[in-house]
Amino acid sequence: MAVLRLGPLLRHVDWDRGDAATIWVEADRPCTAEVRCADGAGGSVRTFQIAGHHYAVIPVTGLAPGTSTAYEVLLDGMRVWPLPGSAFPPSTITMPAVAAPGRAAPELRITFGSCRQAAPPADRRGPHGPDALDTLAARLAADPDERRPDVLLLLGDQVYADQLSRETRQWLAARRDLRDAPGAEVADYEEYTRLYYESWLDPEIRWLLSTVPSLQMFDDHDVVDDWNTSAAWLAEMRATAWWQERVLSGLMSYWVYQHLGNLSPAELAADALYQAVRKSPDGTDALRAFAAAADADPGSARWSYRRDFGRSRLLMVDTRAARVLAEDGRAMLAPAEQQWLRDNALAGRGDCDHLLIGSSLPWLMPPLIHDAEVWNAALCRGERGPRWARIGEDLRRRSDLEHWAAFPASFAALSDLIEEVATGPRAPATVCVLSGDVHHAYVAEPRIPGTARVFQLTCSPVHNSVHTLVKWGFRLGWSRVGRWLGRGLSRHGRTGRPPLGWRRTGGPWFGNQLMTLALSGRSARLRLDQARRGRGRGPGRRGRLVTVLNRQLTAQD
Repeated sequence: MAVLRLGPLLRHVDWDRGDAATIWVEADRPCTAEVRCADGAGGSVRTFQIAGHHYAVIPVTGLAPGTSTAYEVLLDGMRVWPLPGSAFPPSTITMPAVAAPGRAAPELRITFGSCRQAAPPADRRGPHGPDALDTLAARLAADPDERRPDVLLLLGDQVYADQLSRETRQWLAARRDLRDAPGAEVADYEEYTRLYYESWLDPEIRWLLSTVPSLQMFDDHDVVDDWNTSAAWLAEMRATAWWQERVLSGLMSYWVYQHLGNLSPAELAADALYQAVRKSPDGTDALRAFAAAADADPGSARWSYRRDFGRSRLLMVDTRAARVLAEDGRAMLAPAEQQWLRDNALAGRGDCDHLLIGSSLPWLMPPLIHDAEVWNAALCRGERGPRWARIGEDLRRRSDLEHWAAFPASFAALSDLIEEVATGPRAPATVCVLSGDVHHAYVAEPRIPGTARVFQLTCSPVHNSVHTLVKWGFRLGWSRVGRWLGRGLSRHGRTGRPPLGWRRTGGPWFGNQLMTLALSGRSARLRLDQARRGRGRGPGRRGRLVTVLNRQLTAQD
């Protein structure tokens, strides 16, 4: 009998017609995976195989707009979900109501964040405090009437391939000698599967992902810290004996565990690799060849994607694998990727009330950090000579100077695009860049006269922490002293001033947290919830969510 190893994860939900969704599962052997809904909707598909593991992305059709229906998962006709004796409410698929012509679309709630190390076992406390996603799941499970997010947007570092838990290090030590590189880090595809099991088999997380749709994008720790930070860094990594297997396994596992669920049924049907893998008895070689091509030539694969939620548009941008690293032409996005972003941001002018750009890395950083990254980029490309270039490369790696500001031409291009989108009578009400990575949360607004409301909304971590000295560094970065220091760096690097100014209008907030953006018509509201330790004698990792910000971003309709 087939066993459900991981999942189910509710992934794509159709906001255009409100009648279809996809469910991702992993089984322990080849089988037919099926979803049956209480209202008669459902779907089934045969599993496909990668590296001895068996997966399915199940298309669910026949759903009704504006309804919520419980579902079960069957493998070869045997029910495997819900789990026997589960204390959680039934997993459901909630479909949006499709607005009639001339009628307002339903409110859209997007909850987002990044940087989640797996929560420790329930019988002990970990170093990072309560997990914000765990805490959200516990709250939703306890109150069936609680308004759920329409989508979870996970903005990177869903797993940490280079920072492992004690349990996973012990598992690795039983598998291989940790004295051999890469040591106590993930080495291959099988070890990546361990990370996903550890993270997604957490009971609260498993239930949450089974009932709230999720969209995902990688960041550096999904592969390794500072992944693709520079050409010199990449050359050094490629010279090691272990790097190729690591990066190929990282891309392969991301494609299976995260990327496929980002795609709609129509996109899956048109995806040549997915169809080839499904038709093959073993898709490992085809997927490995794809990953090798994507690593060698970023232009051969596109990880970015677009999702429309009524009159709100999300453009999820790959800021890691799509980079151009040559110092004389550094770019956050390769030319084809930049054109994709531009085309989709400007498509259907006037048809969009809110444009959301998902970027794992923030666009607008504290001014001191921004100026330091622009200065560092100038040093590394030789503006102050070869000695300073060597100092700059070392500083770039030690200080993680690799955000949009570290790619000055890309920062300017994104700023220009946002200003163009946000200007004119057909502009959306808001343009929001949603980001994570930096282990704190804040709201920043650029000074662009005559445009729609533009925001940098940064929320991180979901479950991690930051050193006290780094906290003070971020606070300094926003201060007058920080701005003064930044101007000094700009003079030394001969970089000039940024193409636009901005100010912080919220934060910084530190702790495990989630932001929720609620969009209704042309109005937008932002809420920030932080996970705090629970009262009583319950498990230490389970806490409570406390709202620390509830702010209207625009005038209400």
